[in-house]
Amino acid sequence: MSLSKLNGIKKIGLIAGNGKFPLLFAREASRHGLEVVAIAIKKDTSWLITPLVKKVYWLTLKDYSRMFDIFKKEEIGKVIMAGQVNPRSLFHKDIGDQTLKNLLEAIADKRPDTVFTAVADMLSKHHIELVDSTLFLDRFLPEKGVLTKTKPDEKTKQDIHFGFAMAKHVAGLDIGQTLVVKNGAIVAVEAIEGTDAAIRRGGLLANGGIVVIKVSKPNQDMRFDIPVVGPRTIRNLSKVKGRCLAIEAGKTLMIDRDICVRLADRNRISIVAV
Repeated sequence: MSLSKLNGIKKIGLIAGNGKFPLLFAREASRHGLEVVAIAIKKDTSWLITPLVKKVYWLTLKDYSRMFDIFKKEEIGKVIMAGQVNPRSLFHKDIGDQTLKNLLEAIADKRPDTVFTAVADMLSKHHIELVDSTLFLDRFLPEKGVLTKTKPDEKTKQDIHFGFAMAKHVAGLDIGQTLVVKNGAIVAVEAIEGTDAAIRRGGLLANGGIVVIKVSKPNQDMRFDIPVVGPRTIRNLSKVKGRCLAIEAGKTLMIDRDICVRLADRNRISIVAV
């Protein structure tokens, strides 16, 4: 998505979760001349967001309702969501914000699409549009091909082919976007615990040699919950002696690609965009 599609606005809101994704967006948006006003989540969002944005408000889940007032005060009409929020928050006994509590009680289940769609609808009710989270980030979505000098062998290719189709089915159920495969067997499926935990669990069970496959949902809403990988993904894969990371081309955000590739090659791991 280009700046021209933002109808000439000069300011954008950012709901920033954890990881480097929010930092990457803030840096790229500023580079394109936009002022970024961030809602940062205490104990989740990196403090490194501060110098990258025009203004940052540090909130907890108990301050959820304040978000809408802040965006209104700042005259923000378009917002993106980047980065995850600790999934344990869904099970917190005392969320503390009645609006958020009502939202979670009203939805049928707590799958990511269900929760994020409800948040997007709530933003819309406050005349705020949630936009594509890959705004300005097209160059961070790898195209098809092998990204590393380390090439996948024939057995790895077979696992990628087998696992990719399975991963798309699982993602379509909105269970998780990551599948761990070894020798034609599914050894781990990502759920609410996240990719890194699924890699560690699958690697331990399979005793190394795993192929990790990360895909988008068949009808991926690019406003939220897009697949993201980065150096931490490769480090976790190397710890369990994995052999390949396969991602969906054009749909997976790769943070710090050069670092990912160097780490992978150093550990004889191939990275393939399918």
